[in-house]
Amino acid sequence: MMSSELEQLSPNIEILYRYAKGPVLLLCEHASYHIPEDYQGLGLDPAHQRSHAVWDPGARNVAVALSGMLNAPLVASRVSRLVYDCNRPPEAASAMPERSEIVEVPGNRDLTPTQRAVRVEAVYYPFCKAVAQVLAQRTAQNIPTVLITVHSFTPTFHGRVRAVEIGILHDADRRLADAMLAHAHRLPHRCIQRNAPYGPQDGVTHSLVRHGIDNGLANVMIEIRNDLLATLEDANAMARELMQLIQPALSAIGVELVLGEGKHDA
Repeated sequence: MMSSELEQLSPNIEILYRYAKGPVLLLCEHASYHIPEDYQGLGLDPAHQRSHAVWDPGARNVAVALSGMLNAPLVASRVSRLVYDCNRPPEAASAMPERSEIVEVPGNRDLTPTQRAVRVEAVYYPFCKAVAQVLAQRTAQNIPTVLITVHSFTPTFHGRVRAVEIGILHDADRRLADAMLAHAHRLPHRCIQRNAPYGPQDGVTHSLVRHGIDNGLANVMIEIRNDLLATLEDANAMARELMQLIQPALSAIGVELVLGEGKHDA
C-alpha cells in the first residue's frame, strides 16, 4: 500500500499516510461530526448538529495539511466526539457527555454500563489500536517519532471572549511545548499561550499521556481558535504558520525534519 492511501481499520477510525517516514505522528480525535444512524442523532437539536459541541471544526483540515508538510501519518476519528471522545478514557463522564457547554445531548443520558462499553469497543479501542500499530511499525523501522495532536476551540465560552488564538498544551512532558513557545515570536500577529484555553487540569491531555508520555515520546497538543479555520484555505494557511513553530522546535529537541512540501514517501 502506498503511503498516500487512506485506510479504515474500522468504520470509525481512519489512518492517512500510514507509511510516511517523517518524524511526527499526528492525531485528530475530534475530526468528524458524523453520528452513525444507530444513535439517532443522539437527540440533538438540529441547530447543533454541526456545532463545536459535535466536533472540532477545521482541525482535520489543519492536520491533513500538516501531514503533507511533515511527511507524517495521521490517525483520526470518523465519528463525533459526542458518540465517544477519543481524547478521554472510558471511565471519564466526558467521554460520552450528557451536556457540552449549552448543548444538551439526550442520547447520552443515563447510559448503562453495557451501552458505554459498546461505544468504547466501537470507537476508543480501535483508535488506540490504530495509534499503537503505526507506532509499532515506526519502531520496527527505527523511525524517530514525536506526537502532535490537533484540535480547535470556540472564540467564546459561556459568554466570555477568548483572546488566545493558538494554544500550546502539554502535560508532564513539556519538551516540545517549550520548544514551540520559544519560537512564538515568529508569529507576532498571533496570541499564543501555554495550556490555554484548556490544560491538564481540564482533563484534555489523555492522548498526550496514553500515546505520548507512556511511550516515551515528546508530545504536544495544538489548539486553534476555530474562527481562524472557517475555510480550507484558512486551515492551510494556519498549517503553514504552525510550521514556523514546529520545524525549529523539532530541531531544538534533536529531531531531524525533512520538509514534506505536501508530499509523502511511499
